[in-house]
Amino acid sequence: MTRAPLGPLRGALAAIGSAFIYLLIRCFGRTLSEDEAPWLWGPFGGEYIGDRPYEECAEREGLELTRQASAGGLIPDFAVLDGDGFAAAQVRREVRDFYERTAEFRMDVWAESAFPASIGLWLLVTTISRKVNQLNFPLRALETARGMDSEIVLLNTPDGKPRYAGWYRRLRESGRVIYTGFYSTTRVPRRSRACVKVAFPMPEGNATVLLAPSVDADGSFRLSSEGSDFGDAGFYRLQRGRDGKVRVWRIHSLKEYFRVYVDEVGTLRCDHAVRFLGLPVLQLHYRIERATSQSRMDVTGTGPPR
Repeated sequence: MTRAPLGPLRGALAAIGSAFIYLLIRCFGRTLSEDEAPWLWGPFGGEYIGDRPYEECAEREGLELTRQASAGGLIPDFAVLDGDGFAAAQVRREVRDFYERTAEFRMDVWAESAFPASIGLWLLVTTISRKVNQLNFPLRALETARGMDSEIVLLNTPDGKPRYAGWYRRLRESGRVIYTGFYSTTRVPRRSRACVKVAFPMPEGNATVLLAPSVDADGSFRLSSEGSDFGDAGFYRLQRGRDGKVRVWRIHSLKEYFRVYVDEVGTLRCDHAVRFLGLPVLQLHYRIERATSQSRMDVTGTGPPR
């Protein structure tokens, strides 16, 4: 994928915005090595993201890469999340099937951003996200009207064990990348059960979300980045400096929530909410269904949720 020029004004704003974020990481982060926090480490990106991190990670870690996987899921074995009050068997079978066999599903998606936090989201997306082609969240409902291309990418060790499951999502009309994500599970110091870990490569760093699982009485599955402190669930920003050292900032004010459930008519759905400083920033709603061979992992957004 070729890089689209930003123009001088947005290019300057992107540079200023990146420098401001790096300053915040330097001021509020802590210096860590991979040995000190293996539960947090994940793939870093180069200057430009797009879908390049999958090939770069496979080469760097000696992994076998499968693009456009027709089988496989974000969490190949849902039972790895068991422990401390959470039992995968209590989650509805339809939800577990989606996570274990994500490549076999397709989705419709609708997006909505909320004022006033949407102003900051707009600035972030139209400058930094455009420049590196990563995390280009839809800002208007019509941006998803022509749908999204979505791909499951498998990265396995040479003996066939899953290391990461990539989820690559791109707006079909503009070609902009919404997610270049690496999914895995990990145990963190402040919890006795595994969290779902999603790493989004950024230039010389990444944004990593650690999500704690829970299950409702009706079998709905929830993921939340709510956590107590460093070493718990939460949103972490990692950045490698010019000295080669990596600083990590846990952003307490940024939260993500997911609920994956079966509605009253038997349709599988997902609600995804992002909040900053307690304010709603972005809401995504997905309708999920088994795919045919022609529509597998096709993601559309043609109309209101039904």
